[in-house]
Amino acid sequence: MAKEEQWSLKELGRSKRDYSRLLLTIGIVVGAILFFIGALDAIGGLDTPLIWIDYVALGLMAICGPYGFYTSYKYRKIKEIENRLPDFLRDVAEAGRFGMTLAEAVKVASRGRYGGLTPEIRRMAAQIGWGVPAAEAMRLFAERVNTPLVNRMMSIIIKANDAGGSVADVLTMVAHDARETMLSQDERKIAMATYTVVIYVSFMVFIATIFILNTTFLPKMAEAGRQVAEGAEAAGITNMPATIKIDVIPAVQLIFVVSVVIHAFGDGILAGVLQDGRIQNGMRHSFIMLLIGLLGTRVIGG
Repeated sequence: MAKEEQWSLKELGRSKRDYSRLLLTIGIVVGAILFFIGALDAIGGLDTPLIWIDYVALGLMAICGPYGFYTSYKYRKIKEIENRLPDFLRDVAEAGRFGMTLAEAVKVASRGRYGGLTPEIRRMAAQIGWGVPAAEAMRLFAERVNTPLVNRMMSIIIKANDAGGSVADVLTMVAHDARETMLSQDERKIAMATYTVVIYVSFMVFIATIFILNTTFLPKMAEAGRQVAEGAEAAGITNMPATIKIDVIPAVQLIFVVSVVIHAFGDGILAGVLQDGRIQNGMRHSFIMLLIGLLGTRVIGG
């Protein structure tokens, strides 16, 4: 085989670039820098318009945001491939019943339209056209997609093809199993969507409660404390048996902001895990909640 043909065959089997690890590394580096700035601000080493917890929130957003959204985008593309996989397997099985080999059936099925799965199917057909065995082309496809469902389906088909016999019956069974798995996952996702909404609503209520405390309760407490102090001073009383310590109010407000950041990060991770069992998806929710919380605390601070 010529060098050009070898290079083309290598390109056909090459998987798409995955930037998730790069984005996570960059996010961790940026987050560490922001955490360091926040630590300097906390000990009084910096004079910035933000407080140290703001830098902590921004650091968590730098870690969660790019990585979470990118992995969620990849996951949606993979789910699109998995959703159309039963249709492809069914068409391959139908072609196999007409006496075609697995390689011929894949090449015939590659003429169809399978949404996001179509480029992968045509890549498999191109690999087979270059002389790659059908089993090897399916193994390379499983490596590119690399999900438990696709790996299991391709492994069963490859073993059935190596063992001989009626591969069409195996393909039909695998397609049915894949369809049932997809339906089960969709039902779970719909059921868990309610809990995700509850988490978001609870977080909004928490921010609203803190907003009310900061705009009504704490200012009234500060005003009452000043009035008590002024009254005692006018009456010449130096040792009041009970006073309102208004100097702790800024510390209480800071605790509120810290609690918002903790809730935003933790609730976001929980929402993602409940939704589809993935921490990466939770990082996307954490970024959204941290952004809402940061904007909310800025409004509270204002």
